Amino acid sequence: MESLNAHRSFYASLITASAGVPEGPVRSAFAHTPREDFVGEGPWKIVTALGRIETPSADPTFIYQDILIALTAEGPINNGQPSLHALCLSALQVREGETVLHVGAGTGYYTAILSKLAGARGSVFAYELEPEIGERAVKNLAAYPNVTVYIRSGSLPPLPECDILYVNAGATAPLDIWLDALVPGGRLLFPLTPAEGFGGMLLLTRTAGKSFKARFLTRVMFIPCMGARDDETARRLGEAFKKEDFTDVRSLHRDSTPDKTCWFAGDNWWLSSRD
Repeated sequence: MESLNAHRSFYASLITASAGVPEGPVRSAFAHTPREDFVGEGPWKIVTALGRIETPSADPTFIYQDILIALTAEGPINNGQPSLHALCLSALQVREGETVLHVGAGTGYYTAILSKLAGARGSVFAYELEPEIGERAVKNLAAYPNVTVYIRSGSLPPLPECDILYVNAGATAPLDIWLDALVPGGRLLFPLTPAEGFGGMLLLTRTAGKSFKARFLTRVMFIPCMGARDDETARRLGEAFKKEDFTDVRSLHRDSTPDKTCWFAGDNWWLSSRD
């Protein structure tokens, strides 16, 4: 156990440093959350660019690396890359006592980390559409009293008001239901993704009126978010992400006419390079 704790502590330091995240709550949450509790029994299948490879044994020290772990015998669902989630969770700046929605929670590993960040006074509501994966999340998160798991889509009503909405599946728009759930100052982070290739992890912060602060954190690829995709928008996003100026995005606007600062316009929303 002492050796495993050392591996977990080093892993937390490694992935947060790799993501450029300073020492603090995110690193601590990773260091104190057992990844092996959320990825099934070993040996584990590791997802690589050349296919899956299996760990030599069920020794959990093998999974304390910046790797993707398959959650099903077949298909694309995996546990996610820790350094990417470290970057995202740091950008969200989850504070103790906040209400967090986690859409696409998988088997609950990053939900558990959100639980630690929100603290005992906070609440985390996790949504997982796949029944078998969702049942595993319910079991895995039973020991986390501030977490509630829903085995259903997080793209459909009702959703509670929240300070944080973290989406782990690719959408072609910031859904109205997500934007409307945010309290003033609330943050939405989701993968805005085209039909093929890389999209971007888009962070939105609710301000006054129908405008939001916006910025892309990094390029990403995610499995699709059911109920949050439109084929034509996905095609146009593919063209938009071929341009290098997506990092210039500074704001999102709703129900208004795009101006010359527009980077991309969807259905009643558009991204702008204007502050």
